[in-house]
Amino acid sequence: METRILGKTGLKISRMGFGGIPIQKIDAEGTRALMQRLLACGVNYIDTARGYTVSEEFLGYGLEGIRDQFVLATKSMSRSREAMEKDIETSLHNLRTDYIDLYQVHNPSMEQLDTVMAPGGALEALTAAKAAGKIGHIGITAHSLEVFARAVELDWVETIMFPFSIVENQGLELIERCHEKNIGFIAMKPLAGGAIENARLALRYICSVPAVTVVIPGMAELKEIDENIAACNDPTPLSEDELAEIEQIRSDLGSNFCRRCGYCAPCSVGINIPGVFLFAGYLQRYGLGGWAKDRYSTLKVKASACVECGACETRCPYHLPIREMLKKAAADFGE
Repeated sequence: METRILGKTGLKISRMGFGGIPIQKIDAEGTRALMQRLLACGVNYIDTARGYTVSEEFLGYGLEGIRDQFVLATKSMSRSREAMEKDIETSLHNLRTDYIDLYQVHNPSMEQLDTVMAPGGALEALTAAKAAGKIGHIGITAHSLEVFARAVELDWVETIMFPFSIVENQGLELIERCHEKNIGFIAMKPLAGGAIENARLALRYICSVPAVTVVIPGMAELKEIDENIAACNDPTPLSEDELAEIEQIRSDLGSNFCRRCGYCAPCSVGINIPGVFLFAGYLQRYGLGGWAKDRYSTLKVKASACVECGACETRCPYHLPIREMLKKAAADFGE
């Protein structure tokens, strides 16, 4: 497995990492088997989050005895110092470790990022934990290009995680900027939340971009590890046939796939349209119905509130049928 240096952290990691969302579908013993296979194959980067229900706990169990062989990353949606302090301690307990290599501010909005960095904000807790040796490095994750662009200019940000795939390449210029500034770039959702069926092609496309430090496909089965490693380890350039298939995938998904660029906002009734489609993707493609519904329930305005004014569709650069997509989401979630 090819290795890279994760930007200014200096951490040496595998080009492919392990995304910890799907292990919510298995159990602790299954997670342990996955960790043993990763170790044998030279994959050493593990990603999880406080919000992924049992993921941290399963990984803590699965990594017992081999934790020092891995670079372990997690993240929290806490925005205040007090809440982040609690989450760091919970993560340490769940992961059965006395240090976490990378702790990330998880998907803040622009306003929430202000809170994180203000006096009493979460950054104070992260900085203190870093000084105490409880965490090694601090990063941020985002779904918004606006937040991504801001994060690249923040001195304390050592890594940035953002969606990047065949159909979600809107952040490519900022990914190149990360490379220029020695910020580690972590590519999440490489299969676009399961929308892309050809995993090998999806991973080969991402690994063909030198500025991507690590890609983290979610995996819950041993065969997925083997298949994904084979794709990421393939050094041959993308063929003409593969490039044609990439364009076909973009064409097929382009009419009904939200890239979460945010240009549809503001919704006239306050629906977080990209958020609805993000959670709908988890429900429809990841097989994580309970978790997706729980996340959806946090939205203040549900998809069913759409009044079909159509203003969002006039602003969407991809000409998505947003009103119909919201109807489907409302039906799927039941509200």
